[in-house]
Amino acid sequence: MKIYYIVNARIPTEKAYGYEDAKMCEVFGQSGVDIEMIVPRRVNPVEEDVFAFYSLEKKFRIRYIGMFDFFRLGKVFYRLSFYLNSIFFFWRLVFMKIDQDAMVFTRMPEIVWLFTKRGTKVIFECHEWFGKSENFALYLLRDCDFIITTNRYIKQKFVDSGLASDKMLVATNGVDLKKFYFELSKKEAIKKLNLGTGLNQLFQGKTLLLYAGSFRTMDVEKGIDEILSALQILHDRNLFFVAVGGSKEDIGYYQKISKKNGVDDQCLFVGRKNQSILALWQKAADMLLAPFPDKAHYKFFMTPLKLFEYMAAKRPIIVSDLPSIREILNKDSCLFCQPDNPDDLAAQIRTLLKDEALGYRLATQAFESVKKYDWKCRVKKIMNFIN
Repeated sequence: MKIYYIVNARIPTEKAYGYEDAKMCEVFGQSGVDIEMIVPRRVNPVEEDVFAFYSLEKKFRIRYIGMFDFFRLGKVFYRLSFYLNSIFFFWRLVFMKIDQDAMVFTRMPEIVWLFTKRGTKVIFECHEWFGKSENFALYLLRDCDFIITTNRYIKQKFVDSGLASDKMLVATNGVDLKKFYFELSKKEAIKKLNLGTGLNQLFQGKTLLLYAGSFRTMDVEKGIDEILSALQILHDRNLFFVAVGGSKEDIGYYQKISKKNGVDDQCLFVGRKNQSILALWQKAADMLLAPFPDKAHYKFFMTPLKLFEYMAAKRPIIVSDLPSIREILNKDSCLFCQPDNPDDLAAQIRTLLKDEALGYRLATQAFESVKKYDWKCRVKKIMNFIN
């Protein structure tokens, strides 16, 4: 089997989708698929290649399509640049030669339309609904051979729109258990992080609360503001909050909020780290927090990588009670908090502080549940479906 995995984005990128796509290519390659990732050539602040940046085996090829990068026009013209890049990338694909018996795998409806018109079998993967462009996207997808959705809600949206359910598969996002699960105590993890004497002493005797991942997406909050408010409510000097994965801009933004809330001496904001370091931070934590807001994307469509990585870390999780989360976790594997409610988040933190045995049971059950979400299981499920 040969697959062209087409991504209209800067690769590698710090965003989660870049890792998802590259990881899928690696695992497809490990499974014996002849796979080639095709991406536009763009100006990239990331200096490492895709394999080094994501710590992947070279089990796939990557082809960069030469074109002018319209994002050079600057942030003021971001929307225009996005459309121009998409149009020119599409135009280059029109003339790209591919093997007739190969398949195309993509997240972009317009690329589905192009290659179905060329008589190629196409797999479309959907992580989000289409908003105002719904009707146009569904038109472009009407002849798609296979549709992969990351949760049941998205699949039902397709079915309600009139697409045949027998060509759809729900395949939730995954996790690399080799990277995120290993036996290590909190003390050993902190030592391996090599944070220096000052931070090591600061963490002594503290209960560490951790948030991992991007701090904001397109300036939309992802829950750190709720955590800082909960920390203020708890007023417990034995608590210390660490957020790992922010941009320089977002770190400055939340440092200001933590100071305003009077908890800046109980917070540490850390920039983006590779997965090995991120896994150590999660092992250093006593609780892993993901208080997503009650917004449509988070409520219905997301399947966040951080959640599976939290589960693999074997630490107790507190997460917003949203339908999308309920597809992955339940009351036996986490504590749910009401979204956009720092008082309730504080209450759930108190619950774990008072009941260490409960935290152990939740973490153990979450770890047992995450085993079925390994990336290899996901790829095997997809290959069985498309063959």
